[in-house]
Amino acid sequence: MKHVPATFGVFLLAAAVSASVHAQQAAEVAEPTPAADSQDATNLDAVIVTGSRSPKAIDKIPGAITLVSKEEIKNTLAVTEDATAVLARTVPGYAESSQAMSNSGETLRGRIALRLFDGVPQGSPLREGNRNATFTDMGIVDRIEVINGPSASEGIGAAGGIINYISSVPQKEGNEFRILTRYSTQFGNDSSGWKVGANWLHKQENYDFVVGVSAIDRGISYDADGRRVGMNTSGSVSDSMAQNLFLKGGINFGEDGMQRLQASYSHFKIEGNGDYIQVEGCRPGTCENPVTNTSERGHIFGSKAEFNDFEQLNVLYSDGDFLGGTLLMNAYWADQAMRYLPENGDDKQLVKVDDDFDEADRIYDQSEIDSKKYGFRPSWTRSSLFGVEGLELRTGIDFVRDEAQQRLALTNRVWVPPMEYTSTAPYAQLSYDLGPVTFSGGFRREDGELKVDSYTTTAFRNSVFVQGGGVEYTENLLNFGTIWRITDEWSVFASYGEGFSLPNIGIPLRNINVPGQSVDRIRDIQPIIVDNREYGFNWRGDRGSFGGSYYDSRSPFGTSLSVDPETNDYVLNRAPTRIKGVELSGEWRFNDQWKASALYSRIRGKTAFWNAALNGDYPAGGLNKPIGVSDINPDKIGASVTWKFNPNGDVTLNATKLMSRDLSGEDVREFDGEEYEFEEHTNGYTLFDLSVNYRIENVGRFTVGVENLFDKQYILSWSQVDFFKNYFAGRGRMVSFTYEYTF
Repeated sequence: MKHVPATFGVFLLAAAVSASVHAQQAAEVAEPTPAADSQDATNLDAVIVTGSRSPKAIDKIPGAITLVSKEEIKNTLAVTEDATAVLARTVPGYAESSQAMSNSGETLRGRIALRLFDGVPQGSPLREGNRNATFTDMGIVDRIEVINGPSASEGIGAAGGIINYISSVPQKEGNEFRILTRYSTQFGNDSSGWKVGANWLHKQENYDFVVGVSAIDRGISYDADGRRVGMNTSGSVSDSMAQNLFLKGGINFGEDGMQRLQASYSHFKIEGNGDYIQVEGCRPGTCENPVTNTSERGHIFGSKAEFNDFEQLNVLYSDGDFLGGTLLMNAYWADQAMRYLPENGDDKQLVKVDDDFDEADRIYDQSEIDSKKYGFRPSWTRSSLFGVEGLELRTGIDFVRDEAQQRLALTNRVWVPPMEYTSTAPYAQLSYDLGPVTFSGGFRREDGELKVDSYTTTAFRNSVFVQGGGVEYTENLLNFGTIWRITDEWSVFASYGEGFSLPNIGIPLRNINVPGQSVDRIRDIQPIIVDNREYGFNWRGDRGSFGGSYYDSRSPFGTSLSVDPETNDYVLNRAPTRIKGVELSGEWRFNDQWKASALYSRIRGKTAFWNAALNGDYPAGGLNKPIGVSDINPDKIGASVTWKFNPNGDVTLNATKLMSRDLSGEDVREFDGEEYEFEEHTNGYTLFDLSVNYRIENVGRFTVGVENLFDKQYILSWSQVDFFKNYFAGRGRMVSFTYEYTF
């Protein structure tokens, strides 16, 4: 668990994973507490986070929760603008950062997490494009709440957990302006980048608003050997321009200001400059002089810029005194588009590549995912239910419609047909405080329907016609748990929770190559049901904290990724999966000048080499195939030390180590004697980052950040396994200079 000042607790008290914008409203209506009135208090009992829509004290939630504070976000932003780098450094079960616009391989506890921005889902589970982690400027984010492990509290998509990025909240009366400039370089003439951002926060009597704008220009990246890093086939942040606009405003009204209406708008776009093209390298064992992918100046004729274009509108109404409880009504709309780099692989050609194919006809094409979603989520919370002290009810219903499709943009061809998922999901959650023990339990019913248009697959998949149709999904999802606060410092917990998600439906749909298929006959689009058993402990003292957990996550018809030997592209495997893990994290303040933190994560997963035969000839295989680095990262160790050398200055040294790992497995299917085997080896590495901050009164805050301090040459873990053109080195040393002025 993370230590944060109690002033943050005031706003966290109002937060809900369903809509972070609840924070301001609750801060207005909540009764003052001694912790909230004290600017110096650091008692973690005052820190409130959200576990299943409703505010809860950390020591009353039976599960592992990570709060990434504003200070930790700033420390990471001092060395890199990568949106997920802060998660890789602070959340034990989060995988390594891809250092790209793509978040391929970035899982939470070995499974896909549901990412939210102020409670609004980013991306679509119908077509997971591995781009949903780059959706806003991190300069507008105040904190990140991470609910580890599968959860149904936010509906579909949270097989690995929930990651909610929460926007800035005005903290004092009047105006507050923040201006930030940043310059970064790897000392190559095309590696320089810059950022300019400005935030305006205003709070007065019964209304408040936030305005944030920014622009980020990034140069090309170099590895530690001075070689340009290759342009990621799923999208690079190198050689790109990002622009962000964020608006949020709210007003409190009614008796004692117990009602609130709030709206926010966000529009973020990151777009490639198109100055470089990828040059594929070659792996050890495949050529005499192995080298990683690189980039060279150039532009593919007729190609368009890759981008992420995310836009959303979020509206909240709340009433703190509705039928003796708190009513929240949240509606949102989001429009999200993702375009990928041009590729000339066989699967992008207008005609099938065979012995008669004329290479002069080979073309480049670019895929583009478009998704839209609408949601309406009313909920009601009542404490002291039936007059029983400590008994709380949280109930509501979610209405969601999610639309997605994927096209080949240059030739205007269908790759994944238009899909629409609609869902109605009522839920109820009870918790009861019985002295030092809190019991909780809940139920959610997912009642959804998927509709897919008829379509024809690409020439690579034999141009077969697939009959559209609908598939219904209904599932009852349970959770229960307990936490025992043994003393003021020690607590233990145990929990069971179920999560519901859809597989990456676009992959099996676009890969159909046999005539006579229809959508309702495709087994691979069945839902993913995950159940998680977890046990853990927490210690919180005056000078530090320490916590750990063990989890066992199972799915009878789960998913994992492997490589198609013909295309070297991802293939979605549906088979039983089981993932186990251990997480540890802690922080210690030696004195007012020195503090240290550390984390450790070990995850291991198994799946089957084959699934059960459709005709019943044989059952699914045993859990004998290790799940590889595309889903589960190697063991991770992280540590940081901060020295506050005077009241205005501090130095932070951070280290992250990914361990080497060797996986292997084999099995024989008795039915036909088919033999299977799997082997994967990845090499570990250790990286250091350094940041130095110094604030001069009435002048501003100056920061120097150094990413990859010792200029370590390394290959990203997920790049060490041969997928489609993915042999990338990590970024070498980068130096950044940041100036921030708040007035």
